[in-house]
Amino acid sequence: MPYSSTGSMTSKVIAITGGASGIGLASAHLLASRGATLSLADVSQHGLESALKAIKAKHDVEILTFALDVRNTEQVDAWIKETVRRFGKLDGAANIAGVIPKSIGVGGLAEQEEEEWEFIIGVNLTGVMHCMRAQMRVIADGGSIVNASSIAGITGRRNNAAYSASKHGVIGLTKSAAKEIGSRGVRVNSFAPGYIVTPMTDRASKTDSKTASDSTGVSLGRHGAPEECASVIAFLLGDESTYITGATYSVDGGWSA
Repeated sequence: MPYSSTGSMTSKVIAITGGASGIGLASAHLLASRGATLSLADVSQHGLESALKAIKAKHDVEILTFALDVRNTEQVDAWIKETVRRFGKLDGAANIAGVIPKSIGVGGLAEQEEEEWEFIIGVNLTGVMHCMRAQMRVIADGGSIVNASSIAGITGRRNNAAYSASKHGVIGLTKSAAKEIGSRGVRVNSFAPGYIVTPMTDRASKTDSKTASDSTGVSLGRHGAPEECASVIAFLLGDESTYITGATYSVDGGWSA
């Protein structure tokens, strides 16, 4: 089996949700630097326009942008269909779009509001299912799908039931899909970030300020950067991880150790 030591993604078409900011945007920049053709989806049209401009300023690669809500299966299906129509194939996908509840750190399960529960599960779990379902129908043999879970998806955390349940579910989806599609050489993995400094976690810190400021439980003694997740995503999408599937990689500075 050919092995590339350069990490080149030239000739690969990669779809990314949450591509307008945070880990998704960092991943888009890294993959573009390695020559990948990108299909970026996000709920923010303005964010996508800014991302497109920023990536194009540094890298001469083809990029499709598509505004959507991952909870809407018709929009997700249309995005993947347009990706294949435009570029002729799909080699990989990184499903990174997600949300953090406003009540994180301050509300327990007994006080859980139904509307917030449905929103968190809808985006973080059902949305990932919508994306995976569409991607698995068309992805090329030997392709790779990477899903964003969380440290909250591998450990319990008080006052965080909805988010934790959604991220545990992502790992379940990942493992099940890996069993289903492995015969085609397609790999499905997830990564579990700890506290990564992104616009989303910055917003969450306004309610869960103790967690945001406290890195004492992190072995490395600091919070992470989106680029540190992007490196793991690129590894799992690339040719260096061809015998890895159904796995979850912690990117948490040792928080879960």
